[in-house]
Amino acid sequence: MLAGCSTLTPPDEQPTGELLAGRMSVQVAATETEPAHSLTAAFELSGTPQQGRLDMNTPLGSTVARARWSPEAVVLDTPQGQTRHANLDELTRAVVGEALPVPALFDWLRGRPWPGAQSTAALPSEPAGFNQLGWQVDLSRFAESRLMARRTAPPAVIVQVKLDAP
Repeated sequence: MLAGCSTLTPPDEQPTGELLAGRMSVQVAATETEPAHSLTAAFELSGTPQQGRLDMNTPLGSTVARARWSPEAVVLDTPQGQTRHANLDELTRAVVGEALPVPALFDWLRGRPWPGAQSTAALPSEPAGFNQLGWQVDLSRFAESRLMARRTAPPAVIVQVKLDAP
């Protein structure tokens, strides 16, 4: 989906809330029925878990996917067209092949657990961070603006983020 030279129309009005930007890599392990796959893109996440936008861009800066959500709709715009989804889990499953905890990402990318679900501190044998929603969030390189979240439940998923400097 991220390959290609097409661009989308200019961005809509920016949702209110802080803008988080950087590079993201998502790796999904193979299952009995699906091969392993990955996605790497520059991203801009803005808004809130209730209303926001996630733009994914090619290395040259062309926007190739834009996810927008609000209480009224969850929409994905790509050069191939627009699709509507029931929720953010369904949308991320369509983009990367697995549901990603987008509401929690707003807090995880700030180095803290999401207040919408219980979390536990990482065990002494684990990298610094916390566990939440079935994900181990590794903050051991957060001072370098890097974060890794790992879900081991099949299929295993690894999300790696390098945030741009503010």
